[in-house]
Amino acid sequence: MKLLYIVIDGLGDLPISELKGETPLGFAETPNLDELAGRGKLGLMYTVGKGIAPESDVAVISILGYDPSKYHVGRGPLEAFGAGLDMKDGDLALRCNFATLGANRRIIDRRVGRSLTTEEATELSKAINREVKLESFPAEFDFKNTLGHRAVLVIKSKDVPLSAEITNTDPAYERVEGMGVAKAKFEMILKEAVPLEDTEGARRAAALVNEFTEKSHEVLDGHEINRRREAEGKLKANVILSRDAGNKVPKFFNISERYGVRFACLADMPVERGISRLAGMHLVDLPPPTKDVRADSAIRIRKLMENYGSFDCFYIHIKGPDEPGHDGDYRRKVEIIEQIDKFFFGALLSKIDLEENLICVTADHSTPCILKAHSDDPVPLLIAGGKVKPDGINRFSEEACKKGSLGVLSKGSNLIPLLMKIMREK
Repeated sequence: MKLLYIVIDGLGDLPISELKGETPLGFAETPNLDELAGRGKLGLMYTVGKGIAPESDVAVISILGYDPSKYHVGRGPLEAFGAGLDMKDGDLALRCNFATLGANRRIIDRRVGRSLTTEEATELSKAINREVKLESFPAEFDFKNTLGHRAVLVIKSKDVPLSAEITNTDPAYERVEGMGVAKAKFEMILKEAVPLEDTEGARRAAALVNEFTEKSHEVLDGHEINRRREAEGKLKANVILSRDAGNKVPKFFNISERYGVRFACLADMPVERGISRLAGMHLVDLPPPTKDVRADSAIRIRKLMENYGSFDCFYIHIKGPDEPGHDGDYRRKVEIIEQIDKFFFGALLSKIDLEENLICVTADHSTPCILKAHSDDPVPLLIAGGKVKPDGINRFSEEACKKGSLGVLSKGSNLIPLLMKIMREK
């Protein structure tokens, strides 16, 4: 028996009047997911806990079986690890976005309209690393772009260890008990990092982040790439927003050793890859995702089948629906869900024997189009294959999942132990 654990990023949503009161998943034509639903059990799941609108890192840690309150050290270190940047305890790592800054510290767009290419971001990153020098305290930094507007920053103090107890400069997120949480409402103003504790490490960390923000803004605003983008009528990538600071290297238990299985990961974003590497999974190399769901799905199915005989469990993370959720583009979200169903699940079901595989399909969080942000709504959950006795519900949607026999899982960290138990049932 093998486990195919498929997480569709931001899949969950809320009813939308323009979709006849359905969610994008409920409205989409998904014959392959519906077939799985009809042959499996359904339910809902709070990926971290009720009332928590988690960022992806906290949610993924939880749904891979780790209690975030014990294992989470901030998204920054996870992104740094996934991007291949070195850090040690006492260094400060932060998740970053290239963004567009207007007058009076007003943020015009937190993601540069999603139009910044990775190639442009790479050139801008080189300029930052070359031209910005931190002088407020003895320190140096590494800044690395990852995909599109995304990036990661590691600040290394030369004497005093830095504290992660500082606020974000990105106004869209706040910290709740050390975990990053999306704000339901916020003002689009560039924030200053502020220490959250009365320590030298926190004061220095906040000061160094603010110095980096100001100096990198000066470099970016006049850069040739941004002058060209402005001339072409595009948004400038002229400021770096930072959030989710961490100052410790994460220490996870080895998931393969814990459950006595061989786990592999097929994910393409740095945070998911970083978490999976720290969890002891084998990382299958994947190219960055494109806008072509058909081509991306074909590559992932091919990579899965190439590695199928070497591992027992596969964690497969599909980015797709999250971005249109953030953009409020419900029609695009429907379209992407339908494409994933056709090109990924259609191909998958044609290549495997469902009786010899346990398939779990869920999401790391909901990204409702009406909110344009992550929410605390539970996500749909489907478990099919092997000896799973079906609920007899031939539809995969949030509404259908409410009627399933799995009920409502109160936290995502319970799911992996449940799947391991089902795998071993005779």
